[in-house]
Amino acid sequence: MTKTSDLCHDPKSVYSAACPCRDMLDLLANKWSALALGALEDGPRRFGALRGRLQGVSPKVLTQTLRRLEDYGLVDRRIYPEVPPRVEYSLTPLGKDACAPLSHLRTWVEQNIDRFPESA
Repeated sequence: MTKTSDLCHDPKSVYSAACPCRDMLDLLANKWSALALGALEDGPRRFGALRGRLQGVSPKVLTQTLRRLEDYGLVDRRIYPEVPPRVEYSLTPLGKDACAPLSHLRTWVEQNIDRFPESA
């Protein structure tokens, strides 16, 4: 069995200060990232449809979130040559892989919301 202290020295361990995994963990642990990925699980969506699904997100924050997800290879942005241009966002294979654990986390939160302190 590997000890946590041993993992701190592994360059691919999220416990290591220099691990690039931390950037991905930070991205996936972000509320809007997790929700945007979940909203795309059913298929491609346009920006307006994503905004409607993610109640409470500002256009600026959604744009920033989608750009980061695209930069990290989790989301694909496709522009259709129409007038006006139509843009759709969809999950990449990596994004689909990330959705599995995030889906479990969202489900766990929904199922246990009554167990959390009200002040949280």
